[in-house]
Order: sequence, then structure tokens, then C-alpha cells
Amino acid sequence: LLCCRLYCEEAKDPKRRSCQTVLAEALDVVVRSFAPILPHLAEEVFQYIPYKKDSEGVFRTGWINASSAWKKPGIEEAIEGACAMRDSFLGSISGKNSLEYEVIIIIEPGLLFELMEALQAEETSSVSQLNEIMMASQTTLLSELPKETPSDANIIKGTFLINLEGGDICEQSSYKVIAQPLAKAKCPRCRRYTAASSSTPCPRCLQVLAAGKGST
Repeated sequence: LLCCRLYCEEAKDPKRRSCQTVLAEALDVVVRSFAPILPHLAEEVFQYIPYKKDSEGVFRTGWINASSAWKKPGIEEAIEGACAMRDSFLGSISGKNSLEYEVIIIIEPGLLFELMEALQAEETSSVSQLNEIMMASQTTLLSELPKETPSDANIIKGTFLINLEGGDICEQSSYKVIAQPLAKAKCPRCRRYTAASSSTPCPRCLQVLAAGKGST
């Protein structure tokens, strides 16, 4: 997830910048957390953080002060639900490269489906947050089982309990996961199986490369 965003997206792409923001926030919290027991190490790390504009030191800039903007209702449940589905997907292809597959997620209309839509607005995507969590080359989100699903398809079933607003909103939702091998070639740049040939980058990478040339 981190490698794809940091090394495959355009330098100023919001996905890449948001990843950098999370890493910076995590580093700040970790350094301040161990500062009381490892003061010299914490101070050294703090002084080498490139984006810090002050030089007051870790002990003069206060304790951990996480922004309330990080706490958004439903986000934690959406990520946990997606991770549960990812575990089902990876378990169904144990020992195989997850990037060689498209994962199809079927959820009946309801709260869980809406949470997944927040991670992937499109029906099928190779660049959505949901697909990044699934660790697949492509993810398809549906509300019903496709009619063309083979009769011998390995359909993994699971349930997820959604608990929002301190328990005021509680819903048990079921889902189905299907791992489907992809027929496309591996992109030489992002290594997802979304390219027309092994010698040509996928459409997403071609777009990023073209944007990079245009900005130079």
C-alpha cells in the first residue's frame, strides 16, 4: 500500500501526499511517546526531521496533540471491514501472489456496502483505497452475485459486525468474496496485472509518466 502510493503515483498526487502526511504524523507520535524513556534518541530523531521548521526540541514543543480531523465516523469500521474481507481473499489463495487476482466483493445494500463505497466509488478499480487494502490488482464491488459466475467458483462467505456511535448503530452484515485470476500482463512499473503487455506500463502508470514529462 505504502510503496504503491509513494513510488507509483505522481509526486503531487493527493494519494501520495496523504500517505506522506500519515507517515509524518505517525513519526511525530512515536518520537514523542518514547521521548521520556529515550530522551537522547528522541531529540536526535526530532532534530533530523526535515519538515520541522522550529529547533526548540522535542521536549519544548509539547506532548502528543492529535488533530480531531483524524477521527471521522465510520472510517475505522470501513477499514476493519475491508481488512476482514482481505483476510478472506488472501486465505482463499494461500501461498499465491495476490496481485495476480481480481477480488470480487458482494455485499447486499446496507451500511456495510455504504462503508465500502466510501473506499471505492467506482464499481471496478485498480487504484481505489479499497483495492489497496485488498492487496489485489483490481477490486470489483457489487451488491449481488454476477450472473456469469462459474458454478464451481470458490465463494468465500463471511460476516462483519458494524458498531457505530458507541453502540447506538449496530448491524451484522454478510459478504461474499471471489478471487478471480487476471488475464492481463504485469505492469513493469507498478507490478500490478493491469497492463496490455509486459513491456508496456498500465494505463494508470502511463498517465502518471505523461504528467511527469509535462511538468518538467
